Amino acid sequence: MFDSLRELWLRGIAFNRAAPSDVLVRLLDRAAGEAGLLMCEGRDLPDAVIDAALRHPEGVIRRTFARNRYVDPARLAPLATDPSGVVRGWLAAGPRHYLRWVRPLPDDILVTLLTAQNAGVDGKVTVNEIIGGLDSSRQIPLSFFRSMASSEDPELRIRATWRWESLTPAQRAGLLDDPDPAVREAAQDRNWRLDPERVEAMLPSFGSRNRFVFDTCALSPALVEQCFTDGTVLPMARNPHIPAYALARLARHPDAEVRASVAARPDVGPDLVAELREDPDEDVRMCARLHPLPRTWAEYWAIDQVLGHGPDCTCPIGEPFTRSHIEPDVGPSPDWFAACAVSEQPVLRRVAASWPGLSAELAETLAQDDDEEVRIRLACHHPLAPPHLLLDVFITRPAHRPHLLDLPAFPRTGRAHLVDHPDPEVRALAAADPALPDPPVEDPDASVRRAAAANPSLSPDSLETLLADPRTAEGAAANPTLPVPRMHALLDHCLNGTTTPPGAVQR
Repeated sequence: MFDSLRELWLRGIAFNRAAPSDVLVRLLDRAAGEAGLLMCEGRDLPDAVIDAALRHPEGVIRRTFARNRYVDPARLAPLATDPSGVVRGWLAAGPRHYLRWVRPLPDDILVTLLTAQNAGVDGKVTVNEIIGGLDSSRQIPLSFFRSMASSEDPELRIRATWRWESLTPAQRAGLLDDPDPAVREAAQDRNWRLDPERVEAMLPSFGSRNRFVFDTCALSPALVEQCFTDGTVLPMARNPHIPAYALARLARHPDAEVRASVAARPDVGPDLVAELREDPDEDVRMCARLHPLPRTWAEYWAIDQVLGHGPDCTCPIGEPFTRSHIEPDVGPSPDWFAACAVSEQPVLRRVAASWPGLSAELAETLAQDDDEEVRIRLACHHPLAPPHLLLDVFITRPAHRPHLLDLPAFPRTGRAHLVDHPDPEVRALAAADPALPDPPVEDPDASVRRAAAANPSLSPDSLETLLADPRTAEGAAANPTLPVPRMHALLDHCLNGTTTPPGAVQR
């Protein structure tokens, strides 16, 4: 029977929040198998365990730890120069599982990865593959690209051009006139999209990615006419570079989605706004009613990130509202978000709720907003969203549960009233509440039983019984009241094959 419980005990101890360093370090042994790897990637760890993982001789331990999203990212710095290129690659690629918000890596780690002259001794990846993974990982903040624009290292100045639109006009001009020819060439390559003739010349090379060109690049008159001719007008309706005559034609396009995109733009004149406010389509009228608040492109993109996304939107949460193709990506001002928060338009209140810098007073007001999407966005984006709101959204909107559970303000108690909820995920949440007098260890759902068995309100005798039951053994091993000597005894059996202490696990 003990052998059938081995993996359950190992996984439980690996995620026991009360397990001390000397217990957790033992799980780095190869004999711990998958449980040790899950621990390295899936939880916060004491400093002693971090140190052991960083210098572990097994590359699989180091590369798995490289994807840990719970420890301070500064502690991952030694992995940026790990002898194994695979370890560096996993660090650069970031967390494996889909996350709505990814913490950026510290500047020193980014510089190390971006300037490495080799990709490790194992020869399994290339420097470009590591850099490519880093570029797509969302771990590089825009502030880093801006700081690289004035770096003494020309390689880093070249990297700064990767986020060309996020640089200030002065930084762009400086890179275009850089003393290093490679930097100048990189800057010119990035600047092509603002030159209509170069855009037209390069269009055939984009193939199926033409939408990107029509959405973001300066278009020549010929390309504008091509869009109208072949129906590629929706991307153009969002393009900040299109001429005024084309904007007027788009505002009267038969497709309501095109007209709605135009109606929300900041460069629509008052006559067109008035016309679009009388449009037969409600979405178009709503977008037109947002004026005059979208006065800049940064404000337009902030609104665009909310329009039409719906209450179950799980789009990545990055740096707040920093996309702009005209002015530097500094984002809208705090005063603008405050104005949105008190707007009569629900869309603008949703925008305000999505900004983590909104004042505590306005956040409290939006937590009680009549519009559900306002409340959901506040729960997912704002650090001062009240715990009761986080719990309400967890119950009503399953799509947001993984993200909400990671938030520091998510309530860890006060959930016992949900123990009979029809949704097993909600029951599991209630089963973990330490205020629950009788955790439901017999629940038909395995996740609920696991959470109940890990509840610290259980007595030592009942905990021993649960350790011997395959249905609850993992949760019982994760119970923070499990004595440390008992943890070691279980590991002695699991890792060394020793007999557990007499009478320790009996039924």
